[in-house]
Amino acid sequence: MIKSHGGKLIKRIASNAEREKLLTQKGVELEITNEHAQEIKNISNGLFSPLEGFLTEKETISVANTMRLPSGIAWTIPILLDISEGEKEKIKGDKVFLTLEGKRIALLEIEDIYKIPKELIAEKVYGTLDFAHPGVARTMGLKDYGIGGKITLIQSPPSKFPEYDLSPEQTRAEFEKRGWEKIVGFQTRNVPHLGHEFVQKAALTVVDGLFINPIIGKKKKGDFKDEVILKAYEALKENYFPQDRIFLSILPTEMRYAGPKEAIHHAIMRKNFGCTHFIVGRDHAGVGDYYHPYAAHEIFKEFPDLEIEPVIFRAFFYCKKCRAIASDKTCPHGPEHHINFAGKAMRKMISEGKQPPEDQMRPEVSKVIISFDNPFVE
Repeated sequence: MIKSHGGKLIKRIASNAEREKLLTQKGVELEITNEHAQEIKNISNGLFSPLEGFLTEKETISVANTMRLPSGIAWTIPILLDISEGEKEKIKGDKVFLTLEGKRIALLEIEDIYKIPKELIAEKVYGTLDFAHPGVARTMGLKDYGIGGKITLIQSPPSKFPEYDLSPEQTRAEFEKRGWEKIVGFQTRNVPHLGHEFVQKAALTVVDGLFINPIIGKKKKGDFKDEVILKAYEALKENYFPQDRIFLSILPTEMRYAGPKEAIHHAIMRKNFGCTHFIVGRDHAGVGDYYHPYAAHEIFKEFPDLEIEPVIFRAFFYCKKCRAIASDKTCPHGPEHHINFAGKAMRKMISEGKQPPEDQMRPEVSKVIISFDNPFVE
């Protein structure tokens, strides 16, 4: 099986004896957000391997400027724990307990506390300082200071969908049990239309198994809700895929909308899950017109050491002349014969309670989506 990123699957989880000790030990406590708690879990179970904690100042600057950690290992998205001036003053010593709703989640061994270079991150990671970009707005809205250092998980935050919330150790064991050697991962923050299904099945023809891995977590307004995405994929999986060739599990993290940089980040996480291949579509992790539609394809050329193999797909459409799903590489007919898989148009139909046509979305999928009173993030 493919090695985890950096060569070792990180595990920063307290033993039962350590947990009891850490739960009762005196020390400064710092309340964190749900998003921070989830990132602690992702660090502790190896999903963010080789990270062992939140980034230090040196690591943050290195990631922003070079897309790599100081060690030279590829890493493109800063994983930060931001704190305020008041919280900074409260911290004494070299350790702090991180709490969620008053419950201790982790112990952080402080390596440094520093002023977060927000503009540097926005410009280098997102490629813009425009506050209309959700990733830039999120970055510029961080508290002023970052606190870097290794973490130890004391107890996991509650999971929204525990039956689908598997660690890299668990997904790797599942792939091994199934006898899969080549696994292709598919990243999504959307419900599936026929274009997605075609890409997934095209990739599946050259590997042993397909790993559908939707992001479950904070998204921007207008995106589909987590439960809608999961239910839609359950319907697609049940009706249109061979059950022994597909595996569905969630990726609990938040979208950054960092386009090409986030495509690399998504690939690294799937590598840690055990994937050997990763599907990269048009405008991967993009938003608005901030990135070239195929920028996420091009960036993989800068990471020959990534090991996980990108499976590159261009835009697909339904050709009325071919009577099939095609791309500009396979179809000789003009655009007048093409029906594009337009997410915005499908969203509009769904918001009006209308079912998208069957040449755009499977009826079993659209019926599930429409059954929700409001399937969109508000």
